[in-house]
Amino acid sequence: MLNLKKDLALLNLKQAAMARHVGISTASVCLACRYNKWPNGQEAALKDRIRKYLTANGATPEMVAATFDEAPAAPRDNAALQAMAKATNSGPQPGNDQPEDPFMLLRKYTINREARQHFRIPRDPFTDEMLCEGDVFLSDDIRYVRSAMRQTAKHGGMLAVVAESGGGKSTLRQDLAEWINSSGEPITVIEPFVIGMSKSEREGRPLKSADITGAVIRAVAPSATLKMRHEDRAVQMHSVLRASAQIGRKHVLIIEEAHDLAVPTLKHLKRFYELQDGFKKLLAIILIGQTELGGKLSEKNPEVREVVQRCEVVHLPALDNHVEAYLRHKLKRVDMDYDALFAPDVADEIRNRLRHSVLEVHRGERQQRTESLCHPLAINNLVSAALNSAVRIGAPKVTGALIAAAARSE
Repeated sequence: MLNLKKDLALLNLKQAAMARHVGISTASVCLACRYNKWPNGQEAALKDRIRKYLTANGATPEMVAATFDEAPAAPRDNAALQAMAKATNSGPQPGNDQPEDPFMLLRKYTINREARQHFRIPRDPFTDEMLCEGDVFLSDDIRYVRSAMRQTAKHGGMLAVVAESGGGKSTLRQDLAEWINSSGEPITVIEPFVIGMSKSEREGRPLKSADITGAVIRAVAPSATLKMRHEDRAVQMHSVLRASAQIGRKHVLIIEEAHDLAVPTLKHLKRFYELQDGFKKLLAIILIGQTELGGKLSEKNPEVREVVQRCEVVHLPALDNHVEAYLRHKLKRVDMDYDALFAPDVADEIRNRLRHSVLEVHRGERQQRTESLCHPLAINNLVSAALNSAVRIGAPKVTGALIAAAARSE
């Protein structure tokens, strides 16, 4: 782990804020802090931007010089750090642990063959398990978001679905497609190609309005030849949408990884949303992205205010109050009994281990809040690792202690 992580905590800076400033994703910052892994070809430039960011936020030259060194087992204890902690009143306080990283990433685990045989698990309930609508776990919050997506696709509107990585966004997008196919709703789904998409040319290729226009035409009128000029293509898109709507079709544009949309493209979405034939809207829009999308669509962001006024933002919260129900559902789908695999203290221990204290400063006062990371992917990985560990020590069930051990190994 790099000293960068400790420096951010010492300066009361969030990894997400730094990620936005230097122009990379929060996940990339986590990988850099924990494993010194950087996006291809960008390491030198990113390190330079991070050094400038730390300096601008009060880091001393001594601190910045060692930011990208490997962190020792004990906290950094040089004079520069002590002086900085005293000056900012933000260092670890006596008797308290250093605040943990709220963006902890659990590596991917699958239940190994030995564990499946030992516990008689016929199929991994946490890997490639989404085979039909019944596999989707539904809490009240998830049910609301699913309903909002279906209503938007069927009746129109603009919706943004926001959640942390591994929070279940893609599952609900797949669920929407399954519902459209199985219900026979006359809805055409339009999904622009987003592999390699980035919010800037520096990191990849931004998705532009011309790309969306082309995606709409290809989905609605596959046999049509795309016009070359952008203006002609826009007219062509409007024409094929009207023709399709007149025979009873509806259309929904779904953009995944929407947190990587460039601001100009977000602003252009207003024009897509306003495409009409008389009073009839021709294109519904669903944006799906990580928490940065919520920031971009904030009412405090004047650059996209015209989109914000038209877009409903819904959040998929963590499963903090539904951990046991979620696991019971997943196991039931593979004909397994929760109580046969897990001790009574497992759900509470998962909540404890996937909960982090975040230190913030408001008006000069230090405040600590608790943030849950009980998202489906994190729970799946933690439980799978604990099941594998249980077999190695011959335990008849997964206990809270095994969950704690699996979390500490990350």
